[in-house]
Parts: sequence; C-alpha cells; structure tokens
Amino acid sequence: MQFSVETWAPEYGSAVESDLEDVSGRVDATVEQDLADWAPVAPTPRGRPDRLQFVDGVRRIDARVWIHRGDRAHAGVCASVAAGIVECVASSAVVTEVQIRRALIAPASAAAETVQTRHGPYEAVAATGDDAAAVYLAIHDRMTALEQSLVARGSCELVVFDGPLRGRSDPCGVGYVKTQHVQYLPDAVVPVLGRLGDGERPPLLRIGERAPLARWSWYLRLPGPRAHPLAGVVRCELPGSMRLDEALDRADLVSSCLPRFASAAHKEPRAPQNLTPIAGLEHRLRRLLGDPVLLERSLRLAAARE
Repeated sequence: MQFSVETWAPEYGSAVESDLEDVSGRVDATVEQDLADWAPVAPTPRGRPDRLQFVDGVRRIDARVWIHRGDRAHAGVCASVAAGIVECVASSAVVTEVQIRRALIAPASAAAETVQTRHGPYEAVAATGDDAAAVYLAIHDRMTALEQSLVARGSCELVVFDGPLRGRSDPCGVGYVKTQHVQYLPDAVVPVLGRLGDGERPPLLRIGERAPLARWSWYLRLPGPRAHPLAGVVRCELPGSMRLDEALDRADLVSSCLPRFASAAHKEPRAPQNLTPIAGLEHRLRRLLGDPVLLERSLRLAAARE
C-alpha cells in the first residue's frame, strides 16, 4: 500500500474534497484551448506590479441571544467582523487598512435594535430568514461589504481578494480560492491539474454567462510539497465583464505574481495555499476582534441594563 500525509492542517477541513460537486455543465472549458489540446501552460514572464494588495476578512459569533417581544422570543446572534488590506511594495508588506464592525443579527420579525456596549455598538441587522443559514449569510455579507469598502478607498494595479469574487466587479480584483469543493472541469481534462508544475496553469475557463456572476477562472499550482496530485492547487477568478484577451493577460500577470507569496508548512498550517500576506493579516484581524470573554460579558451587562 502507498499513502501520503496531507500538509494541510486537519482542523481546517480538507483543501480538496474527496467528492466534489460537479458543475462542469455550466462551464465553457474551450475558451482558450479545445479539450483535446489541454495541457499545462507556463505564464508569459511579467514584471511585478509596483503595488499589490491582499484583502481578507474574519468573522466570529460573540454570543447567542434572545430578543423578547411580549410573550414571543426570537433567536439572534451578536457577531463581530473585521477586514483589512496588506499592501506589498517591493520587498515590504504593510497592513494599511483595518476596520471592525459588530452586529446583532436576528429575523426581521424580531425588530431588533442596536445594542450599546463598552466595546462599541452592535448594530441591528435583519436576516432574510429564521434559519441558521440566513444568519451565517448575513454575517458573511457584512464581512464582504466591509472588504469592498476598504478597496474602494484607493486604487492598485492588482487586488487579491481571499475567496471567490461573489459578484464583485472591480477590474483590478482577482478572487483567490484556496479550497476546492466544486468540480468545474470536464472529467476528460481533470488529470491536467495533476501534471501542473510550480507556477503553471491550465487553459482558461468561462463560468456562467450572465453578469454579475459570470467570471473567468483558472487553476494555479503553488510551489511546495506534493502529497497528492492536487497539492498546492488553487483557483483564481476574474470578472466576466472582461474580454477574453484581457482575461488571458491578467491570468498571466496573476500567475506570475502569486507563487512567490506561497506559505511554508513550518509557519502556516494551510501551506502553501494560504498566502503569507493573507495568513499574517488573518492573525492581526483575529487579535483585533477583541477578547471573546470580555465581549460576552459586556453583552450580558448591556442585557441587564435593558
């Protein structure tokens, strides 16, 4: 028997699901090459952008709460989200922007109000439903909106969002997906991913047809140990509003830039996919969210005042 041990830390799930959801029917994999001609592509060497930004956010549930209206009680959560930017210029990387927001999220029927605590307000936010999925979606939407608001303040040649674009149309933006849960490729060309060398990509894909969800996408192999054929493979996204030639040019630029930011396993449990600037930013943001014990205590004090 032969086996290998994944370098990706098990507490973060799996970098590649063993049973991927197949959505290849909604994908055009022939925009750059016919399926019969699919093979690893070495990006055309490009100069590095003068400024490169990495954008990421974190979220946390601080407390689960009940909102009382007469004889009715509605479940809600108090959550904190934070977002920030790491700007890379030459050989330096600096956190240039950080914002933190807190929210009391509950169904609209709860008519929740903003809660004031010694650590700041928890702004009332109405979820679209009563189930847990609606609550988590509301938290995620708050984090995504906060990330986008930071990027809107400045301009940069290349902005890397940690995660899919999710409808963002920033022409300088690229979505960076480090875990694979969906199979976008037809079965016939999946083996090409296993043959990718460090810094190589397969041909470009077109996912979806209609804006704002349509996007260009490709896979990229980062340098690092290879415990299995898909080790170190990530997926990138560009807005679908670009022309094909523009998307190919951007794909080469991104593929030339990102490998040098790949993390090392002795420093980062999700190496090499969790890029070093993103890993450092996540650490900073989680610390700035505050002590969860103190935040829960402030919420209990606020509830007692009410």
